[in-house]
Amino acid sequence: MLSITSQYLARFRQLDAGAGTPVLLPVTGAQRRFALVRAMDPAGRPDLVPMFFAFPRGTVDPVRLAAAANRLAARHPVLRARPTVLRGTPALRLEQPQVPVVREVCAPGEDAAAVLRRALTRWTPEGAPLRLFLVPDGPEGTEEVLAVVLDHSACDGQSLARLVAELGDAYEEGTGADGPSPAEVAAELDAYRDAVLRQLDAEERAGAPEAMAYWGARLRTVGERAPAVRPEPLSPGAPPSGSATLRLPAAPDGVPFPELLNACRAAAAVLYGAGHVVPLGYPWGGRPAGAAPVLGCFLNTVVFPADTGDRPTASATAAAWWDDLDHAGTPFDAVVHAARAAGSGWRGGLDGMLTVDDARRQPPLRLGGVDGREIHVDGRAVRGPFAVSVTQGPELRLRMVWDRAVLPDGTAESAFSALADAVRTPAPTAG
Repeated sequence: MLSITSQYLARFRQLDAGAGTPVLLPVTGAQRRFALVRAMDPAGRPDLVPMFFAFPRGTVDPVRLAAAANRLAARHPVLRARPTVLRGTPALRLEQPQVPVVREVCAPGEDAAAVLRRALTRWTPEGAPLRLFLVPDGPEGTEEVLAVVLDHSACDGQSLARLVAELGDAYEEGTGADGPSPAEVAAELDAYRDAVLRQLDAEERAGAPEAMAYWGARLRTVGERAPAVRPEPLSPGAPPSGSATLRLPAAPDGVPFPELLNACRAAAAVLYGAGHVVPLGYPWGGRPAGAAPVLGCFLNTVVFPADTGDRPTASATAAAWWDDLDHAGTPFDAVVHAARAAGSGWRGGLDGMLTVDDARRQPPLRLGGVDGREIHVDGRAVRGPFAVSVTQGPELRLRMVWDRAVLPDGTAESAFSALADAVRTPAPTAG
C-alpha cells in the first residue's frame, strides 16, 4: 500500500500547471499539517509566527523596510508563495514579491499591544506569507513596535534567525539596492524545490508499515479532547488568551527535553484531570541530508501521548520519548491516520504544544544601526488549549499561554505552577 507521502506526490505531479499558470511547489508533511489544522478550525485561521521588536520612535523607515523585505521575498521562494489546495492537493503557488508594511495608529487609550492584537485577527490567509506592522506605542510613547509576522507554513526556528539577520542586512543596503538577478532567483528556486523533494523522500521512508504500526499502538488510547473545566465567561473586551511567565537560573547544559515533556504532562494532569491520555505536540527534526539551507518549514510536529494518571516518572517519560524519536520523521498526517486505523477517535487536534529555543542563537533585529528590543505581546488569540515555550540562555524562561475560551485562568495558573515545580524539582526516577 502506498504511503500518504507517496500518494501526495502522485497527486501533486498530476496537477496541471500549463502555460500561463503560476509555478507550483510541493509541500512537506509539516506544511500539510498546517493545512489540516486550518481546515479543522471553524474560522479557518492560519497559524502565525510573530516577532515583536521595540525601537526608539522614528528609527524605522517604512519605505526602506518594504524595499528590504521585498528583496528578501524575491530571493526566497517560500516568502512569496501562497498556500493553495488544487483538486484536494495542498501546494504552494509562487507569485511576485509583495510584502506589505502596514502602519497602524493607536486610538486614545490604546497601546501598541492592543493595536497589534487587532491587526493579527484581521490576517487574511490569501495574502503574502510575510507581513510587517509598525505601531507607535501609544499616542505619546517614545517607542514604536515593529511586528515581523509569518505564516507558519513558511518558517521554522532556523528560518526565523536567518530572516532577522538578512532583513537587517537588506535594510542597510537602502532603497536603491538591486534585487537578486534572474539567475540567482532561479538557483534559489531550484534549491528550495530540491530541499522539499529530499524532505518528502525522507518522509516516505519514515512512513513505512512498521512506523505506522508503532504510532497506531502508541496513540490508540489518545482521546479527541480531554475534558476541561468550563471557563468563566470573559468580560467584554478581555483578551482571548492568558499567560504566565517564570524566569529561573539556567543549568549549564539546560533542562533535558524529557524533563520538559514530563513537566508538560504534569500541567496536563491539572488541566484535564487524572486518568486521560492527551496528545501533546512538539517540533522536532531538521533539514534532510544534502539539502541547501533554504528558508522554509521542515520541522515535523511529533505527538507525545501524555498519561495524566498516577504521576509517571521522569525516567518513564524519557524512555517513551527515546522510542518515539526512532519514528519521529513520520509525517503528522500519516501519524493521525495510523492512530485512527488503530481505533482511536483522535482527528489531529493537540491538547498542548511544547517549543524550546536557544536565545544565544537569535540575533537582534538591527535597523539603521539600532538594535530592536524583542518583546512579547500578550493576549493574542492562540491555537488552544495551551502552549508552553522554553527559552534557554543566560537564564531559563518558562512561558505558558492558554485559550481562555477553553480553560479558566485559575485552572491554567495552577497548571503552570505544576509545570514550574516539575522543572524546579524533577520527578523521581524509577528504581
